[in-house]
Amino acid sequence: MSLPVLPRGISTLRELGLGPSNLSGRPRDHIDWPLFVVAAIIAVLGVVNMYSATSVYFGTTRAGLAEIYINQVYWLAIGGAVGAGVSAIDYRHIERYAYLIYVAGVFSLALVFVLARDVRGASRWINIGSFSFQPSEFMKPCLIVALAKYLHDDPRSEPRTARELIVPVILTAIPGLLIAKQPDLGTALMMGLIFVSIMAITRIDRKTLVGALATVGIGGPLLWTFALPYQKARVTTFLNPAADIKGMGYHAYHARVAIGNGRALGNGYMNGMQNQYRFLPDQYTDFPFPVFAEEWGFVGAMVLLALYGFLVLWALRIASQARDRFGAVVSVGCGALIFWHAFINVGMVSGMLPVVGMPLPLFSYGGSSVLTITLCIALLMNVSMRRYSGFSALSRL
Repeated sequence: MSLPVLPRGISTLRELGLGPSNLSGRPRDHIDWPLFVVAAIIAVLGVVNMYSATSVYFGTTRAGLAEIYINQVYWLAIGGAVGAGVSAIDYRHIERYAYLIYVAGVFSLALVFVLARDVRGASRWINIGSFSFQPSEFMKPCLIVALAKYLHDDPRSEPRTARELIVPVILTAIPGLLIAKQPDLGTALMMGLIFVSIMAITRIDRKTLVGALATVGIGGPLLWTFALPYQKARVTTFLNPAADIKGMGYHAYHARVAIGNGRALGNGYMNGMQNQYRFLPDQYTDFPFPVFAEEWGFVGAMVLLALYGFLVLWALRIASQARDRFGAVVSVGCGALIFWHAFINVGMVSGMLPVVGMPLPLFSYGGSSVLTITLCIALLMNVSMRRYSGFSALSRL
């Protein structure tokens, strides 16, 4: 194997930002197995839990729901194939077309108002034949790569002022407002959390930070006046859970009962009373965690949460070893997406947060959600396989 010819004036590979890992083989020789194995374990547990959650529909008029775990396997297979393709493409190509990817995501959000079908008073899904997808889910990684592109192209080291945050704020606000209009407050909130998480790794001017906090404090009460009736009802039910147990508080109440019934070691697989007696609604979409906690108990729930915690911390580790700012920011954004999804979903089913439509990553049923998370895992894998040892882009943001 011949060594590369160095440009004039460069004496070491490290001056080029190269490390030993670049001389030890192709990117595919550096597959991040811990990342892959943990994500696969969560996905398998999700399918096993989904089978239990939907087994109550066997022999009923809704028997079709008893086989959606098979669809979940198909979506995981599709997501794995797409993820393998994304991992194989050097993420520098993704960086070059980041804004075009963002525009495509915003365009798909605009199509929702023309082509989407109405489900439970919300228009979020676009149907193409027998296939349907939710553009707001795919907008999450689109926003991540757009913000990463901006920070990559604007690598200032001094604290950023409010004026210098105008572009990333606009990049976040456009899809956020379109999603809120659908209406989908949970996903719109996720856009804001992705923005905050990514900006948290940059240096922000103190006056700008204080101003932002003051704006949030003032804007919160104003947003309440524009909230829809069902959104207000969710918040008031959260503040007073016993006020409407048979109505708006029904989901959250039975979710908490299921988690409590699990005790330390659980009731056993497919023996959760809240699920088997059909007290727990949406147990395969927004409420799979109570099913798992009731069957496997506190110990099983902690194991699942530990797996999510590993993914988030591993994403930060990948960010710290990324070879450039784009890879570092993408890794932080993907880690933040997984963290906030898990945090909000577990928080709402345990009574710590109001109920919002937030799927549990790789655990809840849904093709769009599965593809979004597998894309994030693929982006993390992409950055990890092409990292340069001894170089920390995160520390230079």
